Amino acid sequence: MLVRPADLTDDALRVEVETKVLFYLRCARAVAPHMAATGWGRIVNVSGLNAQISGSLVGSVRNVAVAARTKNLADELARPASPSPSPGTTVTERTPAMLAERAARDGVPAAEVARRLAAATSIGRLVTAEEVADVITFLASPRSAASTGDAIAVGGGTRGSVHS
Repeated sequence: MLVRPADLTDDALRVEVETKVLFYLRCARAVAPHMAATGWGRIVNVSGLNAQISGSLVGSVRNVAVAARTKNLADELARPASPSPSPGTTVTERTPAMLAERAARDGVPAAEVARRLAAATSIGRLVTAEEVADVITFLASPRSAASTGDAIAVGGGTRGSVHS
């Protein structure tokens, strides 16, 4: 659900930051010493393309914070590395409810909302949770050693945005 900045309370934003940013930080603090002791490990933090796209203040703030924390952690630890996949709108078990909510808000059928979302990607459809999991699996493997602290877009080629 999108929240207008005027309607966003400090406490609501704190909950979002606590949930996504501090949770990842706490996990990293817990596992980093073990990874350093073994000489290997990956910390994969899932951010989100809202870090690079406006339209959701809460989504932008929490995902930018995750990306920044990921890069800082990677620079600090150097080894173990820490990449950050950034999915766009992804088909999950919550998708039907999200489509229905947006359809009601916009006064259009849910199928039209789905069509618009799919048209906003270069691949012409939404990315699936399984496809995001495939990227995460790669990023957690030794084969992704060249991706340290980097944000990796996983949005099916989100149109209108440039990710560097």
